[in-house]
Amino acid sequence: MDFDFTPEQQAFRREVRAWLAAHVPADLKGRGFAASRADRAHVDRLRRWQHELQRAGYVGIDWPAEYGGRGASVVEQIMLYEEMSRAEAPQPLNRGGLSMLGPTLMRHGTPAQRARHLTRILTAEEIWCQGFSEPNAGSDLANLQTRAILDGDHYVINGQKVWTSMAHVAEWGFFLVRTDPNAPKHKGITFILVDMKTPGVTIRPLRQLTGEAEFNEVFLENVRVPAANVVGRVNEGWAVALTTLAYERDVLTMIRHISLRTALERLVSLAKRTKKNGHTAADDPVVRQKLAALVIAERCLQLNGYRSLTRILKGQPPGPEGSTSKLYWSQVDQELAETATEVIGPYCQLAAPSEWAPDEGQWEFYCLLARGSGIRAGTSEILRNILGERVLGLPKD
Repeated sequence: MDFDFTPEQQAFRREVRAWLAAHVPADLKGRGFAASRADRAHVDRLRRWQHELQRAGYVGIDWPAEYGGRGASVVEQIMLYEEMSRAEAPQPLNRGGLSMLGPTLMRHGTPAQRARHLTRILTAEEIWCQGFSEPNAGSDLANLQTRAILDGDHYVINGQKVWTSMAHVAEWGFFLVRTDPNAPKHKGITFILVDMKTPGVTIRPLRQLTGEAEFNEVFLENVRVPAANVVGRVNEGWAVALTTLAYERDVLTMIRHISLRTALERLVSLAKRTKKNGHTAADDPVVRQKLAALVIAERCLQLNGYRSLTRILKGQPPGPEGSTSKLYWSQVDQELAETATEVIGPYCQLAAPSEWAPDEGQWEFYCLLARGSGIRAGTSEILRNILGERVLGLPKD
C-alpha cells in the first residue's frame, strides 16, 4: 500500500494548517477532545465556529460544488480532520446533518428538499438530530413502532424515540416511522423530516454519568408533518436509512482514530508536566510503556481506516473494517481513560470550574464518558456477533 500523498493533497494540508493556525478561537482551542454538547452556550459557540469554517470552504468539502461543497475526495476530508486535531480545533458541530442527512438528501431527496436544507446544514443554521432508536428498537432497529398515518397532505405521527443526540438544540430531525403496520418487518417504514418545533414534539433530557444530558427522549403526540417531507418513497424508508447509516459508518471508520489522537496528545503533554515524587509522570517507565501502547493502538486504528478508504477509492463494497474499528476503538478509549487516571491521580476526579482540575476538568468528563464507549454507536456484544457470523463464519448464537 502506498501511504504517500500527491503534491496536490500535500498542498491542501499546508493550506488547511495555515488557516487553522490563524483562525481557531482561543476559547475553543483544546476543548475538542472532551467537550460537552449538552451546554447550549457551548453549542452556540460551536455553531459560530462551523459557520466560519463554512465561509472558508472547510465544511462538507466532499460535497459536490453544486450543493456548496468543494467536490474534494475523501482523502482531503480525512486530511482536514487530521489537521483540525493537530490544531486542537473542534470538529464541525452538525455531524448528523453533514455526514448522514446531507448525503442522503443528495441521493434520495427531492430538489425542493435539497434547496431547503443543504446550505443550512453546512452553515449550522440547521442542526439535525437522528430519530431512529426506540425503547424496543435499538440494535433491532427494524422493530420500530412509531406510527405515521396519512391525513390529507400531512402525516400524523405518534410514538417515542430514545437516545436522540442533540435533540434539545436541533432545529430538525430525520425520523423513521412505520406507515404500514401490516407489512413485513423491514417494509412499511418511511423516512421523514420533522421540524422539532412542531406542536406535539416533546423533548426530555437523559442525564448521563457525566452529569450532562446530550441524549434525549423524544415524544411525538399527534405531530402533523407535511407529506412533502418524506425522503424517498413511502414504505421504502429502510433502504433510505441504510444509505444514511452507511455514510456514518464509512466516515467514522476512517476518522475514529482522530478523537483518540487528540486526547492522547493532551495526555502525553500532561504527563510531562505532572510531578510525582520529584519526577514527572512521563519519567515513570510503566507510564511510558502504557502511553507507547496507546500510540501504537491509535496508529493501528488510523491504518485500519486507510484500509477502508482504499476500498472506497476503488469502488469496492465495505469490508469488516467498520466493525473491527469500532470494537477496537471502544477498548482503546477505555484504556486511555484508565491511563489518564493513573497519570493524573486524584485530580482526575475534579470537574470544572475547579481551579485544580487539569485541562479545565476535561479529564473528569472524558473518563466518565469513556465508560459508555462499548455501548454507543454499536455495542461491543453486537459487533462481536457480526464479526463472528459474517467474517469468521461461526453459527448464530
